[in-house]
Amino acid sequence: MAGCCDHGVQFDGISATYKRRLWMVIAINAAMFGVEMTAGQAAQSQALKADALDFLGDALTYGLSLAVIGMAVQVRATAALFKGVSLMLLGLWVLGSTLYRVVYLGVPEAGIMGSVGFLALAANIASVMLLVAYKDGDANVRSVWLCSRNDAIGNVAVMLAALGVWGSSTGWPDVLVACVMAGLFVTSSVQIIRQALDERRGVQNRPA
Repeated sequence: MAGCCDHGVQFDGISATYKRRLWMVIAINAAMFGVEMTAGQAAQSQALKADALDFLGDALTYGLSLAVIGMAVQVRATAALFKGVSLMLLGLWVLGSTLYRVVYLGVPEAGIMGSVGFLALAANIASVMLLVAYKDGDANVRSVWLCSRNDAIGNVAVMLAALGVWGSSTGWPDVLVACVMAGLFVTSSVQIIRQALDERRGVQNRPA
């Protein structure tokens, strides 16, 4: 994983261009949270709701990323660690709520899922394109990239779930995709936490 290698100096976010792009991505994520949560409630889609919460989590954690740019490595690594733990908790919440939905399963509206999933995909592709040049930065910067990448993957998954719901007339494809997204959240959180801890240890072990 390039962003976790020790060779070279990793980008720490100190760039006016990067900050402007991060503000744009924050605005995109905040807007899409409102759109997807409303649509997810209307469609009774757990996958849409899971993706909406991811948008909200991203908007908040991107704000944190922006706030700690330029601060000491220890502070930035601690912020990334917080974001990794938050993403882990989000994944576990999505998994738990999805298991609950298995017990009380309704059939979501495939049309709403597909159309909103396409809109969210377009928003996330825009975010990914804005951030792709910074995907190999420190833990704080890399966590932003991983969250944006996850969003784009999640939107493709929601659209596939919509197709599955339409073809099977059951809610199981929606449940399956929500579980896959939960797993993606947890996996990414482990990557962020591991890199953040490595950076914190690197500071602590640095000769005075």
